[in-house]
Amino acid sequence: MLKTNASQDCFLINQFISCCTSVFHRTDLAVLAFTQMQEPNVFVYNAVIRGFVHCGCPVQALEVYIHMLRAKVFPTSYTFPSLIKACTSLLGLCIGEAVHGQIWKNGFDSHVFVQTALIDFYSNSNKISNSRRVFDEMPERDVFAWTTMVSAHLQVGDLCSARRLFDEMSERNIRTWNTMIDGYARLGNVEAAELLFNEMPARDRISWTIMITCYSQNKQFREALDMFNKMKKSGISPDGVTMTTVISACAHLGALDLGKEIHLYLLQNGLDVDAYIGSALIDMYAKCGSLDRSLLVFFKLKEKNLFCWSSVIEGLAVHGFANEALAMLGRMEREKIKPNGVTFISVLSACTHAGLVEEGRRRFQSMINEYSIAPEAEHYGCMVGLLGKAGLLEEALELIRSMKFQPNAVIWGALLGGCKLHRNLEIAHLAVKELTILEPNNSGYYMLLLNMYAELNRWAEVMKIRLAMQELGVEKRCPGSSWIEIERKIYQFAASDKSHLASDRIYLLLVELDGQLKLAGYVPDLGSIL
Repeated sequence: MLKTNASQDCFLINQFISCCTSVFHRTDLAVLAFTQMQEPNVFVYNAVIRGFVHCGCPVQALEVYIHMLRAKVFPTSYTFPSLIKACTSLLGLCIGEAVHGQIWKNGFDSHVFVQTALIDFYSNSNKISNSRRVFDEMPERDVFAWTTMVSAHLQVGDLCSARRLFDEMSERNIRTWNTMIDGYARLGNVEAAELLFNEMPARDRISWTIMITCYSQNKQFREALDMFNKMKKSGISPDGVTMTTVISACAHLGALDLGKEIHLYLLQNGLDVDAYIGSALIDMYAKCGSLDRSLLVFFKLKEKNLFCWSSVIEGLAVHGFANEALAMLGRMEREKIKPNGVTFISVLSACTHAGLVEEGRRRFQSMINEYSIAPEAEHYGCMVGLLGKAGLLEEALELIRSMKFQPNAVIWGALLGGCKLHRNLEIAHLAVKELTILEPNNSGYYMLLLNMYAELNRWAEVMKIRLAMQELGVEKRCPGSSWIEIERKIYQFAASDKSHLASDRIYLLLVELDGQLKLAGYVPDLGSIL
């Protein structure tokens, strides 16, 4: 272009700048071409502004607009959506309002796509009333404007207004349906999300992924896997986001065989196992008891992000390989990957499992002093659990009292667990007193204290606690449940549960396991059974 003197052709330079920024993210080449032009027109300016915004340089985009005005080049309606997006990236309300003024001044306030960008900008600035005013003043609205306004209401949690607009729409596209379903999903209204999903005239990959995520976020993991199977049967191919969610559902259910199948599906369908899918697989295999596969996935990953390292450290920790987990942290630090708060929860958990008190203390201080990570409730919970398990209950209590925020039920529960282990009734009473304030209807804490007295044959105190529970109306909670995977199906059951066909097979297996334990010399501790 330089050789043929085409570097002054506005149309060609427009195309060149668009290619440099949108394909190669090379703003330097775009700027070089732009600055060599003697008289760039508005289309060239628009390409540069759009390119800077696309490459994450919103300040430079606004500077180019100021340069454009000084050069007496008048903007078009296509100038402003990119400028508004730049203001959104900067969270610059004042600058955005100034751009809004420019839109009025240049007579583009009736352009649908310009106004739609303004609705989105104000909603991202938490100015929903401004968004609604722009929407209400629009002389005409298309489906994108309606959908953006619905999304704006959902962003501030105003589900009623969003649904009212949704019902008023004469035309809806898939994005509109997806937006509304996602709104219900985020608020945990699974039934409403299901109802809308079933009413959809057509569904795309995002629709299915939203529903799978909705089930998973609301702990309905079996339903998430069922939805994934329906998605495949409908001919829609999942993407990385879908697969990450599905793998996570397998992890929560402990469904190893299903997890292996999904991993195989990934490989057979050419889906790239990137760092995000990789971290989900590492976590899934570890939680399903297959630590060797978890480590295999980790070491085969070409690129590892923080989530991958945290997942493998957590996997080693929960399997009791505390020293290996700590060694992995050291390796992570040598790779210049900075650990975060989640990583340290896994590290402290490893120390707790192995009873490494000094190491736990050192890592806790390292987190604060070396990495400037403020400890949260989970970190304190790990430390209290570690100290409590070691019998250092006074130190654990002192740590709780030194916290800068109010301890939650998890922290007091960890202390109570230590008291149970070392039969410290004095501190146990203190912990239960706090727990009954935080969770007055949770019978578990009363039962734990009750069992402690029962172990010491102090039946008068047992009776007092039972009477106190009756007076306060505290009832024993519903029993916990377990999952088991049989022939690719997940079954949920509780003790003495005979509600499904797999019950007989489950209990035959339990009897067999009980027999093996007895042969191995293991005797159950019946001290806590009243």
